[in-house]
Amino acid sequence: MSGEFRVRELLLGIEGLALLRHAVDGDDAFLQERVAEIRRFALAEPGAENLLPDGGATVSELDAATGYAAWSTVYDSLPSSYIEVEEPVVASVLDGLAPGVALDAACGTGRQTRALTKWGHRVIGVDQSPEMLDKARVNAPEAEFRLGNLEKLPFDDDSVDLAVCSLAMTHLPELAPGAEELARVVRPGGRIVVTDMHPFVIALQGQCLFVRGSDELAFVRNHVHLPGRYLEAFGRAGLRVRACHEPVFNGRLAPGGYEEYIADAARAAWDGLPIVIVWDLEVPA
Repeated sequence: MSGEFRVRELLLGIEGLALLRHAVDGDDAFLQERVAEIRRFALAEPGAENLLPDGGATVSELDAATGYAAWSTVYDSLPSSYIEVEEPVVASVLDGLAPGVALDAACGTGRQTRALTKWGHRVIGVDQSPEMLDKARVNAPEAEFRLGNLEKLPFDDDSVDLAVCSLAMTHLPELAPGAEELARVVRPGGRIVVTDMHPFVIALQGQCLFVRGSDELAFVRNHVHLPGRYLEAFGRAGLRVRACHEPVFNGRLAPGGYEEYIADAARAAWDGLPIVIVWDLEVPA
């Protein structure tokens, strides 16, 4: 499926969200500036051309295999506010756990694999993308890697002490199969950490775009799974929720991104909103 990347409409949406969130208690000058920018964008008033970045690129939705094959070439070079707020929370959950056999499910380029190795775990990374696994083997040469997917992990029952799954379960149309597989392979008493883009952000912002080739944008679909859906899936899998963390936007905009053109509005729109959800889970003994 293909569509159009509409820069003006995206910027207008962020300006509108900033207005919506600050309409009652916002500073008058800030609100007036938002309205003025919206008018310039919407009516193409003089000066708007200097505010708008280049736009009009084609956007394609790709399946996971095709998408991550393309994404792998640039994945590690892209700044991510999601990862910046996610990693300290994951570290706080994992800090102090006894070293054991750890699974990095949907490991991608090995970001969590490398961290788990430094904590002393014997790590096995699994991903459905051979291209991402090639990157992971370079980034975490001490680990073992296997080709597989979240809904059919290449492990025996009760074979690992810890499983981490980062920013991947939102790609599943239904959460239950992934949750049940993680629960199956982790031993009783073991831990599972699941992180995802927060459903609130996915509902508002949509998809994470990346450049495919020289002039095309693409994405692998993130589905909106509200916290209740996670709880339902974890319950069906027999998992116990130890904690749920929701780190918020840290104020940093992606360098070179379209939000930099309206930085005041973008920061006001996202300020204080959760952008990642981190689940700390346990397999009952």
